Amino acid sequence: MSFCSPVILDIAGTHLTEVDRARLAHPLTGGLILFARNWENRAQLTELCAEIKDVREDLLICVDHEGGRVQRFRSDGFTHLPPMRAFGALWMDDGRGPEGSGAMRAQDAASAAGYVLGAELRACGVDFSFTPVLDLDWLDEATGASRSSVIGDRAFHADARVVTLLAKSLAHGLLRAGLQHCGKHFPGHGYVRADSHTDIPVDRRSLRAILAADAAPYGWLSATLSAVMPAHVVYPRVDARPAGFSRRWLEDVLRTRLGFTGAVFSDDLSMAGARMLDGREVSHTEAALAALDAGCDLVLLCNQSLGQGEAVDALLDGLAEAQLKGRWQPREASEARRRALLPSAPAPEWDALMCSEVYQRALALLP
Repeated sequence: MSFCSPVILDIAGTHLTEVDRARLAHPLTGGLILFARNWENRAQLTELCAEIKDVREDLLICVDHEGGRVQRFRSDGFTHLPPMRAFGALWMDDGRGPEGSGAMRAQDAASAAGYVLGAELRACGVDFSFTPVLDLDWLDEATGASRSSVIGDRAFHADARVVTLLAKSLAHGLLRAGLQHCGKHFPGHGYVRADSHTDIPVDRRSLRAILAADAAPYGWLSATLSAVMPAHVVYPRVDARPAGFSRRWLEDVLRTRLGFTGAVFSDDLSMAGARMLDGREVSHTEAALAALDAGCDLVLLCNQSLGQGEAVDALLDGLAEAQLKGRWQPREASEARRRALLPSAPAPEWDALMCSEVYQRALALLP
């Protein structure tokens, strides 16, 4: 039986319970995602990450830490990072410099932000962040506001070329700090108004239109991105299923046409956009199996550890049963991609980081 650990789960508190330890030790668990409820201060976060690695050294410790309104840790020394739209605005502002100088400054600032973000997380023991957002900031023609309120200022810009270069710069800073990253939400969430946390967004554009705009950064960054997360959005002119459950999107478009070779994470399987497939509501296990069969390497289940965490146990038990019955076959390539996301160097010490010239210069470049 092949070994594979595709499940990324969560925990309820600021320290591990015995139940948490048992779930993390499960052979199908590949890592966990942290939230603001798992944070008290840097010392506690560092201790929690060490506890997790004591359970299994190969567990991937993840967080949604983008900057702006999506930043889980905001106190006790963590830098308040700007939303990604700030870098797009800097790109457009040449000031008194020559034409294009704003774009050059914006790329340097984005690299600096990536370094600050990555170095601070790594200094506390975090391995991986679900950033950058590659969605385009599509604007409503009538109001001039972002079409997607859930994306909005999380997006760099409306131009796919600007998004690509700023995301590449941010990724450079992250990787320089030793933190792997994830482009999201493939092939694009910025055009739809509905929020996939609570609804099932539908984007009725053609494949050609999406590839020419929203999905373009994924092709241009195919040799840069460590991982990709697909959107819980339905594109009915391409597939009746949301992108994260579609072999056409993940295998035919992302892997074959755009040449992406890194890890693919499902978005949170507890979101409304993940619970309806083929016209019916499905269990977390069914959703996970559909995502894995479509081409995801890892599946995310968030905010289900609260209370007794029955949904987490049901997913682990359901996947184990599916494997025994031959309904799901682990892929060695998926496990290799997961392990490639683990840090290759020890975490820096916080106080030494604060004093380093590289870190101080990066802080000075933030908009």
